[in-house]
Amino acid sequence: MTLIVFTDLDGTLLDHETYSWEPARPALDALKARGVPVVLATSKTAAEVAVLHEALGLGQTPAIVENGAGIYRPGQPIEGGEDYARIRQALRDVPTELRAVFEGFGDVSDERVAEMTGLAEETAALARQRQFSEPGSWTGTAAELTAFRTMLGMYGVTARQGGRFLTLSLGRTKACAMREIAAELGADRTIALGDAPNDSEMLEAADHGVIVANGHGAGLPPMDGESKGRIRRTQAPGPQGWADAVLALLNEIEKD
Repeated sequence: MTLIVFTDLDGTLLDHETYSWEPARPALDALKARGVPVVLATSKTAAEVAVLHEALGLGQTPAIVENGAGIYRPGQPIEGGEDYARIRQALRDVPTELRAVFEGFGDVSDERVAEMTGLAEETAALARQRQFSEPGSWTGTAAELTAFRTMLGMYGVTARQGGRFLTLSLGRTKACAMREIAAELGADRTIALGDAPNDSEMLEAADHGVIVANGHGAGLPPMDGESKGRIRRTQAPGPQGWADAVLALLNEIEKD
């Protein structure tokens, strides 16, 4: 059996506040000992992921970047940029009153992104090296968000809420990229872990989905897979909940 683990980062494998994955180390070690690839699936850019990917020792395993809009392959350049240019053009055409309540990474400095994310300024600079999507802070009303989405939809741009930010893209999701990588690596079984609405399709598409407890955002409402026992929730948040779920699933799978 070829098992692959797909995981969101912020608030899931990484602590929401500190960005540490230390509590998940026992589970990461257990996966490595079994030769189970860990595929990062994140809203982060390829530039950000490259640093984390190396620190985690993930070798040549690909990673899903910018919420599924692109795939990072170690040692290979990522083609792109046209998608981001199209999104920025759509934003320029949004009415002023709606544009004023969305502050995208492309609208501000590295210093401001550092304030928005809690990242160090040098890491925030990597977060602004976008190729496929545009995250930002939304401060408008629900009615304004509906209007904003409608306007963007005229350009083929979608807006998805993540753990921290509203992210604009051309519609490709983490689930799309997960299917591509799972087929490429010959996966017989998949585990997916996430904590926010932009993880929902990936969790539903996996053989085993894990909703990691999220005390800092909207989290996820009940999902179809939960009633069927295919999706579970953790008690602990972040990397501790991640580790608990992965170790429990490894134990269950090995007993099958």
